[in-house]
Amino acid sequence: MKLKPLFKNPLENVVAFSPPETGIYLGSPSIALLPDGKIVVSHDFFGPNCPRNEHGMPDTTRIFVSNDGGRSWEMVSEIKGAYWSTIFFYKDSLYLLGTSAKYGDIVIRRSGDGGKTWTKPIDEDSGLLFKGGEGDKPPNYHCAPVPVLFYRNRIWRAFEDNVSGKWPDGFQALVISAKVGSDLFKSSSWVMTNKLPYDPTTDPPEFGSPDEESGAKRPGWLEGNVVAGLNGQVYNILRVNSAPVANKAAVTKVSNDGRKLSFDPKTGFIDFPGGMSKFTIRFDNESKRYITLSNLVINPRNPWQRNVLVLASSKDLFRWECHVVIL
Repeated sequence: MKLKPLFKNPLENVVAFSPPETGIYLGSPSIALLPDGKIVVSHDFFGPNCPRNEHGMPDTTRIFVSNDGGRSWEMVSEIKGAYWSTIFFYKDSLYLLGTSAKYGDIVIRRSGDGGKTWTKPIDEDSGLLFKGGEGDKPPNYHCAPVPVLFYRNRIWRAFEDNVSGKWPDGFQALVISAKVGSDLFKSSSWVMTNKLPYDPTTDPPEFGSPDEESGAKRPGWLEGNVVAGLNGQVYNILRVNSAPVANKAAVTKVSNDGRKLSFDPKTGFIDFPGGMSKFTIRFDNESKRYITLSNLVINPRNPWQRNVLVLASSKDLFRWECHVVIL
């Protein structure tokens, strides 16, 4: 696999920045390349002083556009009621799919002018796909800027429902999907799988016990990636909070009709570089490999390590190889 940096200094072309002393932090970055060569980036806000809705939940996303290959950036819009979203291009328009806030509704928006203006998901016919509870009342829909997969004439994306509000053991994994060509703004176009809870009683022995004196054991899964296997199977591969061990992920299976999500603990846990933190998996058509950028844990005494960014790849989704340290 060949790598070529766009810039000598990876930090010289910053999209957005917020000084840490403001208490407003930038998160959930997502990126899309448009047919005309423009690059569009989205991010949201978190932290003690970030924008919030009437329930006190973070809920704001900004959109940036570059017309020169990433050398300079312009903020073109700020969206209230958009969070943890994935930006993607489909049928001559930009779409933003995520939640309305931290633990909000599942919503979708469209922009026909390159991200400057966006539709508003006000009801089940305009992009409000699955209604969440108010504030932190369930359903507590959760996600991250994970892949939107076009496969087998359907559009797929992973979410979670934090049914108890506890992190991470409250998360139940799920996948939503719709037929390609259907009205993506209508909630009736979308189906949701069952909500699959994490079962700590099926953990491998090396994951440890919830009764450990260290208190480090907090089992759970979240931030799933929907990907198509070479065998035709649609998988949802999730980040696993497996402390005291690290670098693990969970492979769940999605039925062809998009209505069932299942997990076999005997075969579903895999070694995965950076599986304790957020990662994104995509298929590279040139190399015919699955690739990820992730936070590899190299200090076994710190399973929450997040300061070694690596590029890794796999031929089959189950066996992963680290290639290079990026940062």
